[in-house]
Amino acid sequence: MDWSQIFIDATRSAVGVPAAAFALAAIGLNVHYGYTGLLNFGQVGFMLVGAYGAAITVDQGGSLWLGVLVGVLAAVMLGLLLGLPTLRLRADYLAIVTIATAEILRLTARARSVEPLTNGVFGIQRFAGDFYDLNPINQGLYGWGRLSFSNRQLWVILVGWGLVALMSLLVAGLARSPWGRVLKAIREDEDAARALGKDVVSFKLQSLVLGGVIGSFAGMLLAFDQQSVNPDAYTANVTFFAFLIMILGGAGTSLGPVVGAITFWFTLSFVDSFLRDGIANELFFSRWIDTTDLGAIRFALVGLALMLLMAFRPQGMLGDRDEVRLVDR
Repeated sequence: MDWSQIFIDATRSAVGVPAAAFALAAIGLNVHYGYTGLLNFGQVGFMLVGAYGAAITVDQGGSLWLGVLVGVLAAVMLGLLLGLPTLRLRADYLAIVTIATAEILRLTARARSVEPLTNGVFGIQRFAGDFYDLNPINQGLYGWGRLSFSNRQLWVILVGWGLVALMSLLVAGLARSPWGRVLKAIREDEDAARALGKDVVSFKLQSLVLGGVIGSFAGMLLAFDQQSVNPDAYTANVTFFAFLIMILGGAGTSLGPVVGAITFWFTLSFVDSFLRDGIANELFFSRWIDTTDLGAIRFALVGLALMLLMAFRPQGMLGDRDEVRLVDR
């Protein structure tokens, strides 16, 4: 068994663009759930409008920066449309509305009526040329041995993790500010915060919009990396992976989503490479399991690990039990 290649594959996944994108999505969810107690089950919807906002703008002749601005504004509008009618109600109403809205947005992007903008089920391709034109890294391979990246890959990785660092610092600073302390008060006891004169709905709306904007950057990062946006890439399981990452690292902590994303992608890739290598060399399970089944098996093992985590350490790797407590409303 080639242990060095297994660890290299796992490390590449842990520092790759998908890990950075899911870290951003989890940071946004952490603002919603970890700091404010909002159950947003539709974070993938914010990722979708961010990615499609940027892609459609560039595809229609706009600049890259205008596309990023449109993606952010689309996330702001989505947050307002979701929050204004639901945040005065119980938390579960927001959960129902967000998961339904994310699916509605995905189906809308697939619809024939909007094909001139979204290209339907085929999506929009090859629109991020201006992003790669900004790449200051000289052509070549960078890294150590088999753990190397092309200048194109390294550029996207640096931009992705730079955004993760920036958003982590932003959220950490806000969490320590009076605004962040109000969010925590709302999470712990919404009625008490209201009794102290705080406009609870306004603060919850601000939290929903901020976390959604951070999620939109996750969608744009994946879109620029893949040079593609496709509606079927924005399914509900994307939100659940982001939730898993947030819980794994520790909800209500500034570094939890980052640690969770790195750990999740390292573990997922390690298990996949380990099983694939073992089965290919007929070391174990080769009579009962084919390599084509490994996609489902690795997620089953990750699900089992999550069950054990929730049983023995529900606060996650860096979290505190009090930070993940849901308050009955």
